[in-house]
Parts: sequence; C-alpha cells; structure tokens
Amino acid sequence: MQRRRLLKALASITGLTSAAFVAPAFAQASAAGKTPLEVWKDPNCGCCGDWVTHLEANGFAVRVNDIGNSAARSRLGVPTKLGSCHTALVAGYAIEGHVPAREIHRLLKERPQAVGLTVPGMPVGSPGMDGAIYGDRRDPYDVLLIAKDGSTQVYQSYNRAQPSQAQAPVQALPTVEGEVRKVDKATGKISLRHGEIKNLDMPPMSMVFQVKNSALLDKVKAGDKVRFTADQVNGDYTVMSIELRRD
Repeated sequence: MQRRRLLKALASITGLTSAAFVAPAFAQASAAGKTPLEVWKDPNCGCCGDWVTHLEANGFAVRVNDIGNSAARSRLGVPTKLGSCHTALVAGYAIEGHVPAREIHRLLKERPQAVGLTVPGMPVGSPGMDGAIYGDRRDPYDVLLIAKDGSTQVYQSYNRAQPSQAQAPVQALPTVEGEVRKVDKATGKISLRHGEIKNLDMPPMSMVFQVKNSALLDKVKAGDKVRFTADQVNGDYTVMSIELRRD
C-alpha cells in the first residue's frame, strides 16, 4: 500500500501517466534495504547536492530531478513561506529544505497525518550547509511538521544553545558583492558566486536566484563583478537589484 501511494504521488509530480519508469529503480533500492526518495532542485545548487549526499549516506536511494523545485513545492502542498532550495517526496510526505535524515526516518516510523517536514531557508549547520567552507558555524534552526491545514509545529530543534541572528528589515536590504556565473533569460534566473547575505542567513557560496524583474538580466553577463541585494519572495531566493561594480 505504501509503495502504491508513493508511485501515485510521483506520477502526479512528474507528469508520468505510468509509474513504470520509476518503479524498477525504487524496487531495486528497496531490495537493497534503502528507502526511495525523489528530490527536485536546481542543477547549479551545490548545497542541494550535499544534502542528497547526506541522505544517500543515511539509508536513502535518491532520484534527482534538476529542474527546480517551485512547481514540486506547490503540488506537494508546502506553503511558499516555508520554502527552501529543494523539495523531496518520500512515502507520500513532502520534505522541504535541509531536513536531517534522522528526522525523515522518524517521520516514516511515526507516520503522522501531515503534509511533511520543512527547514525553511538555508540555516548553516543543517545537512548540506555544514561543509568546511562554513567552519564551525552552527546556527539554530527548527525542523517543522507541516499540518494538512498549513499550520506548523516544531518537530525537532537544533543548535538552540546559540542565539538567533536577526534579519535585516526588507526596506534595508544589505548590498552584497558577487560575480555572475550564468545568466538564464529563458527561466528568469541568475547564478552568482557571492559573499555573505546576512538577511538570508546565507554564507559565501554559489547560488541560483530568481530575479525580481527580468530586465535586471539585461544589465549583466557571465564574468561580471556586481553588487546586488536579495530577499526571499514566495519561498524563492530572489535578486531584488543588481549593478556592475566600477572598482
């Protein structure tokens, strides 16, 4: 019964009319004692790939769809305000963001009546956001259980001994320096290698962003040094302004 539910949900997300395409791989994973899980992410997001590696090291067989996660998030019923950079489906549950494998295993054991789990944003210290580039930084964060009505409750807290960092107000977004890695006008996205974005609690890294206005993409090209501001809009990390650096 659980496997049929999973295949039905997968078909609704990917648009398949049959589960025949995913069934062999997932059946093989089950035979190997691993739990099948499917994830939707951007192909250029390094922290998403690190999260997948974390899951694979903790008993999951992961199928990756490098097509972005906004549509999957919506279809699985995760509110945009709870969004992050990747969305997954496992045994009928949505998993949004950098949720530790331990909490996913707990979810599958307890089987609550819920949409799934989320770690909104990209907190440093969560799985996939804990590489050497971040040093010993471990920000506090909560894994939230999403109820059917969209409400949430704390499922598990991490690193709560540390004080939270206050976000900058929207009207005073900090300016960040970066370098354009790729401009994709067809999808309205830009890939930037950037410094710390304090209002998003995002450390220096390479990241794919939406843009507030597609006209912003006409200002820059790959290789340009830029200054920009960014915020989270409807669950997506979004460049709000961007200008060439003249120094």
